[in-house]
Amino acid sequence: MPKLKTKKGVAKRFRLTKGGKVKYPTCGKSHLLSSKTSKRLRRLRRPKIVEGNKDIKYIKRMLPYG
Repeated sequence: MPKLKTKKGVAKRFRLTKGGKVKYPTCGKSHLLSSKTSKRLRRLRRPKIVEGNKDIKYIKRMLPYG
């Protein structure tokens, strides 16, 4: 059986945790930061976890060796 190909666009955006959850960095941190509050910027630093079993299953299929 040949090796499975990883979707590189997905691999750059998502990481799998040890427990099998899918995490991704928050968007909205690159520019126009002066108008955002410090509380909001602190929240944006933390990675997010993908909600919804359908999305998780879809992402994991595109990351076969994740």
